[in-house]
Amino acid sequence: MSRVKMTGQLRRFLFFPQVLLILLVVFNIAIYFINVNAGLLASAGLAIYVVFVAVVYARQRSGITNELVTFATQYGQIQRQLMMDLSLPYAITDDHGRLLWFNDAFADLTGKSRKNFCKSIASIFNGLSPDKFPARDQEADYEIIYNKRDYRIQIKSVVLDSLIDDSGLIDRKTREKSSYIYAFLLYDDTELNEYIQKYEDETMVCGMIYLDNYDEALESVEEVRHSLLTALIDRKINKYFQDLDGIVKKYEKDKYIVLMRSSTLNELKSMKFNILEDVKTVNIGNDMAVTLSIGIGANNGSYNRNADCARMAIDLALGRGGDQVVLKDGDSITYFGGKSQAVEKSTRVKARVKAHALQEFIESKEKVVVMGHKLLDIDSFGASIGIYRACRTLNKKAYVVIDSPTSSTSPFIQEFEDNPDYDPKMLLNIHDAKEMVDENTLLVVVDTNKPDYTECEELLHQTKTIVVLDHHRQGNNYIRNAVLSYIEPYASSTCEMVAEILQYFAEGVKLKNIEADSLYAGIMVDTDNFMSKTGVRTFEAAAYLRRSGADVTRVRKMFREDLGDYRAKGETFSNAEIYREHFVIAECPSENVESPTIVGSQAANQLLNIKNVRASFVLTSYKNIVYISARAIDEVNVQIIMERLGGGGHLNMAGAQMPRVTVDEAKTRLKNVLDNMLDGGEI
Repeated sequence: MSRVKMTGQLRRFLFFPQVLLILLVVFNIAIYFINVNAGLLASAGLAIYVVFVAVVYARQRSGITNELVTFATQYGQIQRQLMMDLSLPYAITDDHGRLLWFNDAFADLTGKSRKNFCKSIASIFNGLSPDKFPARDQEADYEIIYNKRDYRIQIKSVVLDSLIDDSGLIDRKTREKSSYIYAFLLYDDTELNEYIQKYEDETMVCGMIYLDNYDEALESVEEVRHSLLTALIDRKINKYFQDLDGIVKKYEKDKYIVLMRSSTLNELKSMKFNILEDVKTVNIGNDMAVTLSIGIGANNGSYNRNADCARMAIDLALGRGGDQVVLKDGDSITYFGGKSQAVEKSTRVKARVKAHALQEFIESKEKVVVMGHKLLDIDSFGASIGIYRACRTLNKKAYVVIDSPTSSTSPFIQEFEDNPDYDPKMLLNIHDAKEMVDENTLLVVVDTNKPDYTECEELLHQTKTIVVLDHHRQGNNYIRNAVLSYIEPYASSTCEMVAEILQYFAEGVKLKNIEADSLYAGIMVDTDNFMSKTGVRTFEAAAYLRRSGADVTRVRKMFREDLGDYRAKGETFSNAEIYREHFVIAECPSENVESPTIVGSQAANQLLNIKNVRASFVLTSYKNIVYISARAIDEVNVQIIMERLGGGGHLNMAGAQMPRVTVDEAKTRLKNVLDNMLDGGEI
C-alpha cells in the first residue's frame, strides 16, 4: 500500500498541511525581525507542530489508503449487484456472440442458467448473428419477437484496447486487432406496440363511392322499377359497410361518402373489396350490371388531407375505366379490381366540352407542338396528324415531334414528306423541338399519359401549357401538370378520340385524304381490324373518317410487311410456350427487323387465336430494353399484370418496358407475377 499514489482532489487535500507549514515558517522568520525571543518561542511551537503532523500523517496515510481501496472494492461490488438486479435484461458477449455475463432479468427471460455462459446469443434470438453487431463505438437497434412479445434490442460495442494496455498482461504488439465486447440491453415494447397499433386502427379513413354506369343501368329497366334498382343498390352498399362498422352517406343520386377506421380498411383489403362483385349481383331485369368506383385516402396526416386524397383517388379510378378501388395510402397508390371492360358512354357531351376547351388553348398560344410516345406507332402518329389539322384550321403554326419512326409509320411519314402541301419543317426531331418549345407554346401529348414514355420528356418542363389526350388507363406515374386531360379508357384508340374532337371544332375541320387515312389506320391497328375494343362510337368515328376521304385499300397497302417481319413472326410462334395452361409466352427476335416491337405486338394479337389461351405475352429485346406486349380477349386484365412490371395499358391490351435485363430474366419476373396473382386470386 505504501506505493499507492494518490491523485486528484484527495492528493490536494493531503497536501494542504505542507502548504500551511510553509506559511508558518514565513511568519516565524518575520517574528525574528520584530523580537528574537518571540521568534525563538514561535520556532519551538513550529517544531512541535511539525513533529505532530509528521507522526499523524505517517500513521494515518496507510489507514486512509486502506479505507479508500475497501470503498472502491465495495463500490464495484455494489455496481455489479445493481447491474445484476437491473429490471432490464442485460447481457455481455464477446466479438463472436458468445455469452460472457448476463443479469437475473436476462436469465428469467431466456430461462438460461449461469452454466450456459459459452452459448451463442444467436441460439437464443434467431437471426442475431455477429455480422449484425455494430462497428467500433457504435450502437445498433433491432426489433425481435421472443416468447410472443415484442422486444427492442440495443447493442453497443465496447473497445477493450485501453483496458488491456493498462493491465500490462498482454503486449500490444502481440495483438493482431482490436478486442471488443458487446453489451445487449432488451426493452419490452409489447404494450407500446399494442397502443400504437390501436391508435393506427382507430385512425379515420375517408372514401368516396361512385356508380360508374348509373344512368345507363336505369335506362335498361322499366321506369317503374328505377326506384327499386336504386333502393337495392343503396341497401347493398350501406349494409356492406355498416357490417364493418363504417358510415355511409349518400350525397348525390350516384355518389356516396364513407368514413371508417383503418382496421376496417385492412379487413376490406383482406377481402379484396368484394363489394365490387357484390353490387354486380343486383339484377331486377336490367341488362347492364352496375359497377362501382371507390377512392380511399388514408394515413395522409389529417382528416382534411385524407378527404382530398380520396377525391384524387376516385378521379384516378374513373380515369382508369372504373369498376375498381384506388387506395392512396400516404405516398403509395394501390389498385384493386379493374377486371371488367370500361363501359362506353353513349353521350358525346364530354368530347364536345373537351373539344371546345382544346380550341381555346390552341387559340391562346402562338404555336402548337404535338408529341406522342417513344417508338411511334400509327395510333400515336394518326392522332398527332389530327391535332395538326385542327391547329391549321385555326391558322396556328403546328409541328409534330418524330424522332423514332417505325416500319408501320414510315410509309405514312413518307407521304407527308413528299407532299408539297405540307411545310417541310412540319415534322421535328427532338433537337429542333427543344429549341421550338417555349412558354408561349401549347404542347399536346397523345397516346400516352406517362412522362417517361413520351418522345421527349424534357419538353414537358419547357412549357406550362400541356394537353394530354390518351385512351390508356392512368397509373401512379402520369403527367400531373396538364391544363387539360382527356383520358377515356373505353375508347378503342386515341385516333377515335381525336376524330370525335375534330367534329366539334367551331369552324368545322376538313381533313385531307392522307390525314383521314392516318387516323383511320390508327383505329384499325388498335382494334385489330375492328375485332376488339370496338363500340358504337368506334364505328361512328370510322364512318366520319370514311366520309372525309379515308380509303381502306390505300391503308391496307401502307401496312404491307416485308419478308423479314413475317419470318420474325414465324420464329415467335415457333418458340412460344404455354404457361400455367392458359398463358402463352414467346420471344420475338429483333435481328434484321426494322421495328421489332411492332412485330411483337402483332404476334401477341395472333397468339390469342390458340385454343384455351386467355392471355399472350411477347417479349422483344431492343436497344438494351426488353419490351413486353400483352394481349387478352376478355378473360384476363393484362393491364394489372403489366403494372406489376412497371407498365400499363388496357384491360386487353397492355405493355411494359424493362431496361437492363435479359429476356430470360424478364420471363422469370413475368412468370413470378403470374404465379403470385394466380395464387392470390387476382387473376
